[in-house]
Amino acid sequence: MGERLLILSAGVGSGHNSAAEALRRVAAQRPDVDEVRVLDVLQVSSVLYRDLLSKGYFVLADGVPWLVEWGYDVSDPPFRRRGPIDPWTRANALPALREIRRFAPTAIVCTHFLPAGLVASLLLRGALTARTAVVTTDYDFQGLWLTSAFHAFFVARDEGRVQLTNLGLPGDRITASGIPITAAPPVPVEDGPPMLLISAGAAGGDYATAVVRQTLHMTADFTATVVCGRNEELRARIEQLVAPRRDRYRVLGYTTEMPSLLRRASLFVGKPGGLSASECMAAGLPMVLVNPIPGQEVRNGDYLLEQGAAVRCNTASTIGWKIDRLLAEPGRLARMRDAAAETGRPDAAERVLGTLLEGARRPLVITRAAQKTVLGASGRKVVATDLTGPSALARLVEPERGDTVALVRASELDDLRDRYGADDGRLVLRRSGLRVLARLGWEAQRLVGAVLGGDGELEVAVEDLHA
Repeated sequence: MGERLLILSAGVGSGHNSAAEALRRVAAQRPDVDEVRVLDVLQVSSVLYRDLLSKGYFVLADGVPWLVEWGYDVSDPPFRRRGPIDPWTRANALPALREIRRFAPTAIVCTHFLPAGLVASLLLRGALTARTAVVTTDYDFQGLWLTSAFHAFFVARDEGRVQLTNLGLPGDRITASGIPITAAPPVPVEDGPPMLLISAGAAGGDYATAVVRQTLHMTADFTATVVCGRNEELRARIEQLVAPRRDRYRVLGYTTEMPSLLRRASLFVGKPGGLSASECMAAGLPMVLVNPIPGQEVRNGDYLLEQGAAVRCNTASTIGWKIDRLLAEPGRLARMRDAAAETGRPDAAERVLGTLLEGARRPLVITRAAQKTVLGASGRKVVATDLTGPSALARLVEPERGDTVALVRASELDDLRDRYGADDGRLVLRRSGLRVLARLGWEAQRLVGAVLGGDGELEVAVEDLHA
C-alpha cells in the first residue's frame, strides 16, 4: 500500500495554505502516495480561536506594527517555550486530533508551527507513528518553528540550515529546500512595454491605492495589472482612480491567474510575504518591496535585497520615481531578473516530499535539557561545538542508516549508559519493565519510547559534539 499523506496548515494569511496546496498537487502525482488530504487546523477549531489568530494578527500589523515586531523578536529564540501545549490551544486542537486519527496518515507535513507542535506531542506520547515534516514558509528562520520531535525539518535557504546546525541540530534532519509553491508553466514572451504587477495581497491592503496613485505620475512607458484580492471596495476605488488611463491599467479582484501573471510581468510591486516572494523568484520576477509587515516580511525583504533581486521603497511618495529610475537604467532589470531566477527554488515541493518519504523512519527526539542548551547557546551567540561540560550536546545515531535519532545533553548520558550501556560504548535502547522505567527520568522514557516505535530494541552510537 502507498502513503497516506496529511498536510496540516493554519489559515493565518494565505501563505501557509498556499504552500500546503503546492505540496498536495505534487503529492497527487507521486506513484507512492495513495491518498493526500489538506487540513487547515483553524477551520476545525472554535470561531473565537480562529478569529483571534487569523484576523487578530493583521489587525495588530495594521494598527500597532511595533507590537508585531516585538512579538516576533520575543518568540524568535529557539526552544524559548519548552513546556506542554497550553490548555486553550490543546482544547481547540481536539477536532484536529480526531481528524488525524480518522485519516490514519503514514506521513504528515506541517506548513505552520501550530500543528507542528501538536504533531510533536503525539510523537513523544507514542500516539503517532507517521513520518513527520516541518516546512517553514519564510526566508528567515524563526525559532518558534522548532519542535521537540520530527523526522525532517525544511528551511528556505542555506543560511537557515547553517544556523540550525551551528546550534547543534543534526544536519541529516535539516534540508534547505526553498518554500513550496505552485509554479506556473512558461508563457510566451509578449512584445510591448514593461508590465507592472501590483499586488494588494489576498486580503486587499489599502496601501495599494497609494502605490497605484504614484504610478500615475511615472514618465516611463508601462502597463499595470492591479490585483486587489478579496477587497471589492478597494477594487472599486482603484478602478475609479485609474479611469482616465484605462488603456494602461487592468484591475482585478481575487484571481486564480496569479501564477501566469507572475510569468508575464516585468516587475512585481507589493509585500514580501514568504510565498509571494518565492513565487516571484521561481518565475524570475524582480520585486519592488512596499509596506512589509515587521518581523518575517522585513527579513524576507533583507534577503531579497542581499541577493540583488529586489529594491525597497520605504515611503509611498517615491514609488513612481523609484520604478522610473529602475526601468531607465540600462541592463538593471535584466540583472535583477537573473538574480531572482538564481534565488528561486521551483522544485521545493518535490524536494520536501522526496526527502520525507524516502528518508528516516525514526523521529529525531530533542530532550528538554538539550532544548535548554540550544536556547542558551543561541542567546550567548556560540556554536554547539564550543560547549563543554555537563551542558554540552551529544547525538544518538542509528549506525545502519546514519540517522540521528536523539539530541541530548551530556549530563543525560550517564543515566542512559547506566541502563543501556554496551561494552563498546554504544547504547542498546530497549523496552524495559516497570522497575527500570521507574528509575528512568521522564525525559529518558519519552525518548526511548519515541525512538523505538514498534521495535523492541535499537543499538545507537553516541557522538559528542565537542569532540
